[in-house]
Amino acid sequence: MSKFYALIAGTGAGTGRATALRFAQAYPVVLFARNPSSYEDIVKEIEHKGGQAVGITTDVADAQSLRRAFQTIDQKLPGSKLAAALYNVNGGFAKKPFLELTAQDFDAAFDGTIKAFVNFSQETLPLLLTSFPDAPHPPTLLITGATASLKGSAQFGAFAAGKFALRGLGQSLAREFAPQGVHVAHAIVDGVIDIPRLDHFTVNNGVEDGKIRPEAIAETYWQLHVQHRSAFTQELDIRPYVEKF
Repeated sequence: MSKFYALIAGTGAGTGRATALRFAQAYPVVLFARNPSSYEDIVKEIEHKGGQAVGITTDVADAQSLRRAFQTIDQKLPGSKLAAALYNVNGGFAKKPFLELTAQDFDAAFDGTIKAFVNFSQETLPLLLTSFPDAPHPPTLLITGATASLKGSAQFGAFAAGKFALRGLGQSLAREFAPQGVHVAHAIVDGVIDIPRLDHFTVNNGVEDGKIRPEAIAETYWQLHVQHRSAFTQELDIRPYVEKF
């Protein structure tokens, strides 16, 4: 079994699950979520396919909770190094007229986006640095962004502010850590992801592949991870072929 592992914060039926399954083809996978129900079936699915997965209940917005989660990794995968970490936490989403927003609304948005990512990156980057240059591919920190990372839509002020901050910090980290061998990449997922709970939701006139397949996102993340360091991508956008942008 590989002495390197992949870590995914934010699991569920969409991008988290698909990315876990893709990276489990090469590494043991650790899954972080606030609720065990978010990762239990994914762990079973990976193990059924012959892979290795560990699910850990934690809140990445809580620094102490996150620190305990990494201590659990050390116990479950002793001697293993971090090859890739995905920040896929879906937090801070809310639609509300700006004049009705409160300081608490902004706190909630920032806790679920930038604060949680600060905690996550401060725990993972030291581990990724120690994986260089022995890892089979460049140690990688991946960030899932959204349409709001680039475009602040009406009544999504708090959410957009958090996503803009997340993107900006990702750029800063890429410039700081790429020269040290760590690939930091931000993916703008610009469209509706094709997951079961959104089956009823019609977009792009219901055309085939009008929603983003989670497996396609996962494959994109894998390709970012294996990129040669002479050609790192810092940011890319992912959208269906019929999506207007």
